[in-house]
Amino acid sequence: MQNDTILFELLNKELERQRNDIELIASENFVSYQVLQAMGSVPANKYAEGYPGRRYYGGCEVVDEIENLAIDRLKQIFNLSWANVQPHSGAQANAAIFQAVLKPGDTIMGLDLSMGGHLTHGSPANFSGKHYKVISYGVNKETGLVEYEDLEQKALAEKPKMIICGASAYSRDWDYARIRAVADKIGAIVLADIAHPAGLIAKGLLNDPFDHCHIVTSTTHKTLRGPRGGVIMVRHDFENPWGIKDPKGNTRTITQLLDLAVFPGIQGGPLEHIIAAKAVAFGEILDESFTDYAKQIVANAQAMAKAFVAKDYNLISGGTDNHLMLIDLRNKNITGKKAQETLDKAFITLNKNAVPFDDKSPFVTSGIRIGVPAVTTRGLKEDHVIQVVDLIDRVLTNADDEKMIGDVREEVKAFMKQFPLYPELG
Repeated sequence: MQNDTILFELLNKELERQRNDIELIASENFVSYQVLQAMGSVPANKYAEGYPGRRYYGGCEVVDEIENLAIDRLKQIFNLSWANVQPHSGAQANAAIFQAVLKPGDTIMGLDLSMGGHLTHGSPANFSGKHYKVISYGVNKETGLVEYEDLEQKALAEKPKMIICGASAYSRDWDYARIRAVADKIGAIVLADIAHPAGLIAKGLLNDPFDHCHIVTSTTHKTLRGPRGGVIMVRHDFENPWGIKDPKGNTRTITQLLDLAVFPGIQGGPLEHIIAAKAVAFGEILDESFTDYAKQIVANAQAMAKAFVAKDYNLISGGTDNHLMLIDLRNKNITGKKAQETLDKAFITLNKNAVPFDDKSPFVTSGIRIGVPAVTTRGLKEDHVIQVVDLIDRVLTNADDEKMIGDVREEVKAFMKQFPLYPELG
């Protein structure tokens, strides 16, 4: 077969886009070259249904070692007793939890999508909202902070079987202990979805959910800076106080139920090349240099938030504790959709996002979400992200000036040359 020049030209084009752009999508990051290599490695050829030591195929002795290495490193990062590294994504990790501990029609409680929650926390467009009864909690209209009293009142009244904490667009830390106290009053399971802040939690920069939440899920990209994928984690393995049974009617521990829910429950063969890349990323997180990286994420996010506030941008909750910020643009007379599309022209990449109590559709939105993990990986520091705020402000306040947008685009390209991306790729 001839070389696929069309496809590889597109890959080179995407590499150049990533090199030239200021990447501010909160859920994205740049993996290391080691992680990139592992994702394109020979375990991609291996079918390995099952778990290490319990496979349905032969020839799995090496991928067993790879998967066990990923598990051992993840357990070390978060001081876990058990982990499953097979989920293909955070959404599938959450789906496995639902399958393991719930029945269709059970009541769940999660942060409303329009308030910063995630699709898998009960959105009617998602399996979580279609197959389960959903009770949502929200944030305070004035402060932008989670309404824990409202959460407690609704939980006591509706008695959900599971309470989910975590978000996709919430810039503050979580009170996991308070949520667990509410759950204990009604016998509910607590699921923490830490997909966004996991890298900061790993280094002790945010509250630790593991002693308070029965089960924790995460993606492995975002602040963990690994390949796109998911994990399920438990610090304290425990018996099954809810008497939940497996599909054959046997009572199991929660971790046994979780393993069964991933395979054969919702997935077949695991992606062992991605699990290899997860192992590499987890090894990088265990290195002290990742502590410096996580601290720089927080410093960059706070510097950027202050710079936006100084320019009269309305940040939901007034700032950030983590890696992201949510900005309501209504006082700037521009929609989230127009902001995203205009900034794209200037090689500044972020996403439109609904803000709490938004009066526009999810396809238009009144806000934008900004995150700093990717630019922090590129090497930007506080002074640099303040310059980025200046560039964003120039574009958004002159959104119909094509010449100005073109000028900013050239500035961005020149600016990002200071921060090489994948020089190994030539």
